[in-house]
Amino acid sequence: MLASADDYLIVHKPAGLSFHSEENRPGVLQVVRAMEEAGQLPRGARLFPVHRLDRVTSGILVFARGRKNANLLGNEFRHGRVEKIYAALSDRKPHKKQGQIIGDMAQGRNGQWILLRSHRNPAITRFISVPVPGRRPGLRLYVVKPKTGRTHQIRAALKSIAAPILGDPQYGRFDLARCEDRTYLHASAIRFQLNGAVVSCYSAPADGAEFASREFQQCLAQLGDLLELKI
Repeated sequence: MLASADDYLIVHKPAGLSFHSEENRPGVLQVVRAMEEAGQLPRGARLFPVHRLDRVTSGILVFARGRKNANLLGNEFRHGRVEKIYAALSDRKPHKKQGQIIGDMAQGRNGQWILLRSHRNPAITRFISVPVPGRRPGLRLYVVKPKTGRTHQIRAALKSIAAPILGDPQYGRFDLARCEDRTYLHASAIRFQLNGAVVSCYSAPADGAEFASREFQQCLAQLGDLLELKI
């Protein structure tokens, strides 16, 4: 657990855990509710999901307590008023090292989503990147701020600039991805308003050899408060 109040619960989701149940394996919501019933999390009004993370993504996941708060917080997400910051790693040379990635998204083959050149109802992703010295050649940290919340948005956006996320078997080369211990995408920070209060929460990425490395940790620390970065 990262934070709890009468109207919300914020937890750390590990990489590899799906949002929905798969092949008799419980999903995130089932796991969280079971932990609450077992007394491992604070109990309160019924929990409702207000956003999701991909199975491969770790980090901050927010639940609302009660239907009223679920509607309120769900509207904050739908209208783009929630600030979300992600950390990702790639060792491919990008077409650009910072800026904005914008385009409509369409579903492609094998569950992939593709970024299009059209802008009728575009996904908008802003990012900066910095090198991670002392690790593997070309490794860069991408600090990503999605302005919209589309399926696989960050993964498709980084692939579109020739920098698929390290260890991503769906948007990078499968043979290379299978050599990594995880997909290196982490929900690091969030800020939202609920019932007149401003809530900020942070979760430092650690699972995975690259996230756990001293070089990455130093690189991330030098950026300071992720929610205050000009992205």
